[in-house]
Amino acid sequence: MRRAAILGTAAVPVRKYQRKASEPIQTVEHEMIARLVVEAMQDAQVEKSEVNAIVCAHPRPYTKQKYFSTFMAHYLRLPCSGVVMETMGNGMTAALAFDKACDEILLGRAEVALAFGVNMEMSVTSAEHMKDSVRATGDVDFHSPSGLIPISWYAMDAVRYMHEYGATRAQLASVAVKNRAHAALNPLAQYRAPITLDEVLAQRPIVEPLGLYEVPPRGDGAACLVIVSEARAKASGLPYVLVRGRGFFHEGAHQISEVPNDMIRFVAAETAGRLAYEAAGIGPGDLDLAELYAPCTIVEVLAGEALGLAPRGQGAAAAAAGETRLGGRIPISTSGGLTSRGHPSYATPLYGMVELAEQLRGRAGARQVEDAELGLSSNELGNYNAALVHVLEARR
Repeated sequence: MRRAAILGTAAVPVRKYQRKASEPIQTVEHEMIARLVVEAMQDAQVEKSEVNAIVCAHPRPYTKQKYFSTFMAHYLRLPCSGVVMETMGNGMTAALAFDKACDEILLGRAEVALAFGVNMEMSVTSAEHMKDSVRATGDVDFHSPSGLIPISWYAMDAVRYMHEYGATRAQLASVAVKNRAHAALNPLAQYRAPITLDEVLAQRPIVEPLGLYEVPPRGDGAACLVIVSEARAKASGLPYVLVRGRGFFHEGAHQISEVPNDMIRFVAAETAGRLAYEAAGIGPGDLDLAELYAPCTIVEVLAGEALGLAPRGQGAAAAAAGETRLGGRIPISTSGGLTSRGHPSYATPLYGMVELAEQLRGRAGARQVEDAELGLSSNELGNYNAALVHVLEARR
């Protein structure tokens, strides 16, 4: 049975790269990606001639170059008999790129594949960005006229969670404090200055009860992974990260809809997580760390509970007690998470994979989880109506 592995990674720090079209000097997406491809291939010690598949996260609509994957195949001069394609799935976009690159390995179409993504949105006006986001993340007839955005959903989740389980604002805010402490140790993070609980609680509300430090910032970023067969990884003699299990589930509902459900039970994450654990032959208690796609503090809590990292209704209390910090029972989002590492949305899942690869290869420096052997990546489509989960294993 063939298995896929991560052998090389590269990423740029999350920050503002995109400039207004009127400015004389521009950051060009394909040049940024090309540099990362070279760096990731050097990290993996693979030759250009070995690459046989390219899977690209579809860029944001603000990227002028369309059909980006085939353009990159040309720019890199990379002929491929495996696939050259782009993936699209809102927040899951880059996770699907990783997943489909792994498929090329599993199907035997490639021994080496590239998965990469770039996200540029920082110089786009708030109005244009919001217009695109509202139409992409909701029902244009039901959600869009009222201006409902993902943060609105998550704010409702937070209110319901506090009502159901007696969780406090301070407990939810502790997730943001923890993430910033992790981000302070991550050179790729967008925001690295430590923050206190009082500072989080004092921030202006974005959508009540979530304040400024509890929601994701806008950000530009790019990342690249070199994915290889297990045999190729072993032959390299380098530390690598094996994809040990994978699970996906879609509820058959579009974001928040008229279909009744338990809004604070992320069924998709529960099911995808169960499938990934079964494929890996482990349980959540075997994990050493997790990188969760969690745009807001409440999402990290709910996704963590759905994935078995904390009992239902106790995720916020666990975060406040320090269980999800570095050195805690199960460190979550050691990269700093979306609230502090940053959220270049169509590239975000690859940043999570980069963090797990660094941790599982023992290269995370001051934020290293001691003796990390098993890590989990979870990515969502929208309010976790769909989830894609991977279990990764260190091989040194």
